[in-house]
Amino acid sequence: MANGRVVQTADRTIGSRQLAAMLPAEVRARPGYRTLADAVRTLLLDGRVALHVRLPAERELAEALGASRATVTGAYDLLRESGYARSRRGSGTWTELPEGHRPVGAHMLLGTGGDHEEGIDLAIAAMGAPGGSLTEALTWAAPRLPAAAALPGYHPFGLPDLRAAVADRFTARGLPTRPDQILVTAGAQQALALVISLLCRAGDRVVTENPTYANALDAVRLARLRTASIAVSDTGWDMEVAESTLRQTAPRLTYVIPDFQNPTGALMPGEQRLRLLAATRRAGSLLVVDETIAEIALDVPAPPPLASLAPRGGADHVITIGSLSKTHWGGLRVGWVRATAKLIAELTSVRVAADMTGSVLDQLVAIPLLEGLEAGMPARLDLLRGQRAALVEALARHTPEWSWTLPPGGLSLWVDLGEPVSSALAERAAAAGVHIGRGARFGVDPGTFEHRLRIPYTLPAGQLDEAVRRLAAAFHDGVPLPPSVDRPYWVA
Repeated sequence: MANGRVVQTADRTIGSRQLAAMLPAEVRARPGYRTLADAVRTLLLDGRVALHVRLPAERELAEALGASRATVTGAYDLLRESGYARSRRGSGTWTELPEGHRPVGAHMLLGTGGDHEEGIDLAIAAMGAPGGSLTEALTWAAPRLPAAAALPGYHPFGLPDLRAAVADRFTARGLPTRPDQILVTAGAQQALALVISLLCRAGDRVVTENPTYANALDAVRLARLRTASIAVSDTGWDMEVAESTLRQTAPRLTYVIPDFQNPTGALMPGEQRLRLLAATRRAGSLLVVDETIAEIALDVPAPPPLASLAPRGGADHVITIGSLSKTHWGGLRVGWVRATAKLIAELTSVRVAADMTGSVLDQLVAIPLLEGLEAGMPARLDLLRGQRAALVEALARHTPEWSWTLPPGGLSLWVDLGEPVSSALAERAAAAGVHIGRGARFGVDPGTFEHRLRIPYTLPAGQLDEAVRRLAAAFHDGVPLPPSVDRPYWVA
């Protein structure tokens, strides 16, 4: 630190060609200083350009864009005036955030998850805790807390009873698992971050689905990894392209959500799962399977773990992560990694360096919730089916020109707006009190999925109808607008 400010280092830079490639096509084609500044600010707020990174020199960026230096100078001036950049003589121009903005995850949070005094929050695809179960779990945990509190409280692998409960759950679902194959984490996001931290280095290649979970993309970008992608459409995964991509890129990691994929809701067929297992093994790629939504099976039976389909001894390259965030409550920060015992020990050493151990109280509460999952899920799923039906009815009534494929599970619809106005619509909707994840937030490449919105059905039917009514009014009232840079948000 120097005078209360972060001292930058030379390796925190973004090249002119790299930044130019991240800009939307229309900005590259006709770069004006205002549109260029808006585009850079959007990249910063979306997490595609990190904080405290040195931007390219004005002349270099002008050459990369085929623009005048005056255009870039004007854009940088606007960024500095609005608080999104600062310059020091001799050290260049660096990204930052205006005073009063709050960082979250990779970058920003616009009061989602209940911080809004008014409005409807559709940015979070998760429900509140199921009625009664959390209270019952706390009642179960309370008499056991004194015995736990008599110990120092450091359990870097996780509480033994919880590790055993997670292992038993995998075994019951068809994947024999020992407790020493489980690491308890503070949610699935920490699980993924630990895996990336241990196994990847800056510049390594990873393969993800496209679109995919936005916060997973943030973790990949934060680690400065190079991405290749597997397309996921309304009809599912293009496995021929996936096999070709894996063969050509030989990625260090492959990250997939095969069960009710976020955001599309697609469910990977068994034959494609076998092909994916074989292709990642041939490519020497570790396969990270995110099962966070696997239990949210609305129209089909809950699928078995992907790793259970591998022939004997053929799943050692599979790392499975999950959590209680979607089945129970995001405020209960309990997740896990399932892998080989050797890898679990290595991940734990990384975890200790990050946060020593998880909350003992959270883990105690999680034990009865996990053990009672089978009994508690039917009512949860019935509620979601009703809310999904209410959302579909509201969309059909208010926005008949939009389209979607009804997913067999998961927590949201991946809605096609019919035109590339997602960012503008999200801005108009925010002004009307509806906060929602625009399609581009889930894309590997900048500017993609501008014709999509992810709309969760995790709120009561009345709120969903009101939210869609406001979205419809915003959509029919003159979109597109130029995107505002003053409404950053986070999605989950």
